[in-house]
Amino acid sequence: MSTLSSFETPTLDVQLVKQFSKLYLIQSGYETLPTAIVYCEANFGEIDGKTANGLIRHSPNFRILSVIDSEKSGLDSGYVLDGECNGIPVCASLKDAIDNAGGIPDYFIFGLAPSSGMYSESEKSLILYAMRLGMNIVNGLHEFLNDDPVFMSASDTLNVTILDIRKPHAKKDLQTFSGIIHRVGCPRILVAGTDCAIGKRTTATLLVSALRERGLNVVLIATGQTGIMQGARYGVVMDAIPSQFCAGELESLIVSAYDAEQPDIIIIEGQGALSHPAFTTSAAILRGCAPNGVILQHAPKRHQRSDFENMPMPSVQSEIDLIELFADVPVLGITLNHEGMTSQEIAETIKEYNKAFELPVTDALSLPPERLCQMVFNRFPELNKQLPVITP
Repeated sequence: MSTLSSFETPTLDVQLVKQFSKLYLIQSGYETLPTAIVYCEANFGEIDGKTANGLIRHSPNFRILSVIDSEKSGLDSGYVLDGECNGIPVCASLKDAIDNAGGIPDYFIFGLAPSSGMYSESEKSLILYAMRLGMNIVNGLHEFLNDDPVFMSASDTLNVTILDIRKPHAKKDLQTFSGIIHRVGCPRILVAGTDCAIGKRTTATLLVSALRERGLNVVLIATGQTGIMQGARYGVVMDAIPSQFCAGELESLIVSAYDAEQPDIIIIEGQGALSHPAFTTSAAILRGCAPNGVILQHAPKRHQRSDFENMPMPSVQSEIDLIELFADVPVLGITLNHEGMTSQEIAETIKEYNKAFELPVTDALSLPPERLCQMVFNRFPELNKQLPVITP
């Protein structure tokens, strides 16, 4: 969601961090996770690096050892993203990343999310080299490596796995919308946005974590490749599904999650923006999940749509009006992506939006999670009553 414009803070002593966190890693099971390096050349901390950014912030599936980006090498990845060191370094190359790991990691994760959804020839060569070293591949792009004869042969010969995260089920197994979503008996909250790559998944993840900490049984529905890489138990990559089946696949997934988990609440990650002509999955998500409320993510300092420099950003009011008219669902609150904003600007914007829209407003990354939870509790006060009573 947010990056820093300068990188002058000294890098963290990674070995020292590893030494002091060893006991925690063993006790939490983190040390037993498969190891991975994340490739994000020239884009870590930027919009097209959103997959890498997300994995650094939250990665229950992998123990991330480093990020590859020669333009930010030598820095701490947590500092690049949020100004707080996390002990995961940014390396200049695959060789440097392997040297830092002290051996061959289990996985090479392609952490870029270019608008083309395709690989360059140099990127393909690097992935093949990683495979020859014995690394499994996690691919989140629309170009499926398991359909490429060269990569198929390399996978078989080298005995390594390629995970094409975006590859959908066979068409015969896809579901069309049926309306069974309306038998789901718990609130469904969609985190939507005014643009792509604006922090919807990050906000959804933070909200889920905060609600769980308050004792609620929460299910997160991932709708993009990064959420699935992060380990979301229930997920479907919406932009890889044929349009006829988008709403039905999401509906079926939510109903299955509800039947299996009997959650108190379901949080759904949005994609793109309903007003954005390049992201029609936004409409399918609104139809498929039939939400009872929407939280809207917006970047006040962003003037053009990401990757669409001739397309101005919509206003918050226009997006709220569109969502509420299209889906007959209330917007419960507004969350900020604070890219390019100072702390003072964040505070002033929150005050301004509170007054203008008469809705709760917060910055999910920099402010206490209670503010996110309150958006939900304002609409569904019965959930707040379900929280366990702590006696002295």
